[in-house]
Amino acid sequence: MTSFRTSAVLAAGALALAGCATVTNPNPADPIEGFNRSMYKFNDTLDKAVLVPVAKGYRFTVPEPARDMVTNFFSNVGDVYNLANNLLQLQITAAAQDLMRLTINTFFGVGGLFDFATPAGLPKHSQDFGVTLGKWGLPDGPYLVLPLLGPSTVRDSVGMAGNMFIDPTSYIKPDWIRYSLYGVRLVNTRANLLDASNLLEAAALDPYSFTRDAYLARRKYLVNGGATSDTSLPNYEDEDGAGAAGAAAAGGAGAQPMPAAKPASGASAPAPASGAQAEPDAPQGSPVPGKMVPGGLPFRR
Repeated sequence: MTSFRTSAVLAAGALALAGCATVTNPNPADPIEGFNRSMYKFNDTLDKAVLVPVAKGYRFTVPEPARDMVTNFFSNVGDVYNLANNLLQLQITAAAQDLMRLTINTFFGVGGLFDFATPAGLPKHSQDFGVTLGKWGLPDGPYLVLPLLGPSTVRDSVGMAGNMFIDPTSYIKPDWIRYSLYGVRLVNTRANLLDASNLLEAAALDPYSFTRDAYLARRKYLVNGGATSDTSLPNYEDEDGAGAAGAAAAGGAGAQPMPAAKPASGASAPAPASGAQAEPDAPQGSPVPGKMVPGGLPFRR
């Protein structure tokens, strides 16, 4: 296992060195685009060679009701993240909703296998320590594609340590049970995102740029609580100036749903009446905080 990880890191490093000098005009938010494109290609190749076939097999052999229960279970675990980070952000209303979701789904939903909280009107939030650092005023820093982990920023990479500390599955003993849960969560999340990644490949002229812009726009949306000064969608053109892609396929950690575009008149969408920022519908139970976007394996919540 150690030799496999070492080989993977060395291969990723070789690809990165090969691609570092290929971009002469990097995006201002992506100053190391050559490195990031190499990491994206490495992750995408590994994803298609290993994780996609496993996810397809899982989807074929496991009935949909069982997959839904697995998704609900890890979504319930994710509410621990949401509760902790909403408390750190002093979002008391959202934290109270997260606590109610945890209580209802844990006790009445048989450990989270069934989701009774969402039909009861309790919104599902999407929080993680990277968002918390952003709300505390820490800038996101350059865009960064991590080997195996996928899209991130310098700030979100630092936030991973906090995410691991908050994750209740990190404390499960013995180790084989914990690693088994990681594996099930990874495969289940990738199976939930198969349709999204297929749409991305069909729609985006440059999947790397599409993924980067979708990730950065969504992280900004989460940090700003839905309030953003941008009046236009991100530019999804490829590096040669080809036309923009016309459909969104971000799923995450997650992945990852894009914020709704503002109307042409400049009017912004109304905020939720409760004052808490609810997450748009998306596959739950992702190991990436905020779910996964294509271009990386969903090893984070």
